Amino acid sequence: MKKVVTFGEVMLRLSPPGFLRFSQTNTFDAVYGGAESNVAISLANFGIPVDFVTRLPKNEIGEAALQEIRKYGIGTEHIQYGGNRLGIYFLENGAIARGSNVVYDRSGSAMADIKLGMIDWKKVFEKAGWFHWTGITPAISQGAADACLEGVKIAKKMGLTVSCDLNYRSKLWAYGGDIQSIMSELITHCDIVLCHEKDVEVYFNIKSQAPKNSKDVKPDRVKDFISVSDQLMERFPNINKVITSLRGSISASHNTWQGISYDGFKKHVSEEFQITPIVDRVGGGDAFMGGYIYGLLTWPEDEQKALDFAVAASCLKHTIKGDANLVSVAEVEKLMGGDTSGKVSR
Repeated sequence: MKKVVTFGEVMLRLSPPGFLRFSQTNTFDAVYGGAESNVAISLANFGIPVDFVTRLPKNEIGEAALQEIRKYGIGTEHIQYGGNRLGIYFLENGAIARGSNVVYDRSGSAMADIKLGMIDWKKVFEKAGWFHWTGITPAISQGAADACLEGVKIAKKMGLTVSCDLNYRSKLWAYGGDIQSIMSELITHCDIVLCHEKDVEVYFNIKSQAPKNSKDVKPDRVKDFISVSDQLMERFPNINKVITSLRGSISASHNTWQGISYDGFKKHVSEEFQITPIVDRVGGGDAFMGGYIYGLLTWPEDEQKALDFAVAASCLKHTIKGDANLVSVAEVEKLMGGDTSGKVSR
């Protein structure tokens, strides 16, 4: 099997223990994470050969992040080194009616200072068949946006499947880049897009045109997704599939979770899971993407099974502390089969 390559920033995540607020804590739990490294870890745990490309500082913290990535069997030979620091994000875990809160500290990080031409993309993609990036990377800096565009262009020329999680983050894009122009050029080279309506509206000014029924108690999210997807695929005809995860936030501790995929003609919808109580929701979308890539590589002719695997995998992520989804194929398939008992395995 050809490798999957993911590209983005890995960060140090610092969280107050349990559900303490920033103002209450004297200590922080430290883990490493980032959207694209999370996808890589999922795929490695599922037995897919995967390389992660990033830029790390050549110091003890950068080395610790590198060792964390390597321990999952992820290829790191194309990681670049330089800069002075690793990006950090602080996470305050929400509970019940209080939502979680993220504070970024990644300005001037090694990845933020990456420049065009630092990565030998042709060498990176020599044995690869898939390239995945997210909208977080071009939001870090102009240099990161340039490097990402360089990567997707070469990936397409070399015949790789290119996927993207649009992943709009309102607290990023602080460097003044033209969001719509940058993302429009990047997505022109993508085959598969994971998105939510807010992402598409911000990046491309596309909104749902699905007819509204005044008698509806709540919006029809499936119809809205199809409407947005149709417009997205019409504007960017290179896209052959759009996927989304539907999160229903009953509270910070209780969510519903479902997935949809659409190819412009036919939609597939998964069953809906009830996730309560949530252990850690960060990385749920990355787990969905990792599961979906695995599903398409494993069952290329069975879209429903690929989607169901993605949803079950991301559902399980909500039970795991930290950024990454540390589950096996067998555990995901067990949940797909309807076993939600959580009984001890002896």
